[in-house]
Amino acid sequence: MTRRTEWPDGPGRPERPDRPDSGAPSSSRAEQGSPLGPEEQARAICLRLLTGTPRTRKQLADALRTRGIPDDAAREVLSRFEDVGLIDDAAFAGAWVESRHHSRGLARSALARELRTKGVDSALIDDAVGQLDADQEERTAQELVERKLRATRGLDREKRIRRLAGMLARRGYSEGLALRVVRRALEEEGEDPELLEHHLPDL
Repeated sequence: MTRRTEWPDGPGRPERPDRPDSGAPSSSRAEQGSPLGPEEQARAICLRLLTGTPRTRKQLADALRTRGIPDDAAREVLSRFEDVGLIDDAAFAGAWVESRHHSRGLARSALARELRTKGVDSALIDDAVGQLDADQEERTAQELVERKLRATRGLDREKRIRRLAGMLARRGYSEGLALRVVRRALEEEGEDPELLEHHLPDL
């Protein structure tokens, strides 16, 4: 005697009216399987790149070009992102200046150079680096020298001066400012001003 299988919905295997025909894909599956258009691809790429990391319009445009997105689709999506505030080069430049000056002690010229490599407009760069005045820049240079001073003790005078001034130069400080700050720091440490005069004329 054959035993009939009992299914949760009753005897036999009933047809479920809400189950789609297995032979015909649902419209949602068809949509999921359809390829994304260039603008949809560009939007997805930009959102992924912007997650947790602000970027300039040029950085995103370069990324889209690398991934083969047509220029017209890229321009459309980037302009839309600017309109809603997801791309803001002015805010990016301002935050970059504040962060890099305080964390690395970079001077205005170095900050401007970095922003240019990221494609920020010159007018926006001028506004951003204008946050730092000459007095703030000199105070930061002095702090950098004071932190480095101890590590140079034991070196001869000329080598100390080269090392300290070179450290400031690599961060974008002008030669005149660097030498002035180094001379002041060495004098405060106890170096003889007359001996320093041979290496560092009064600036």
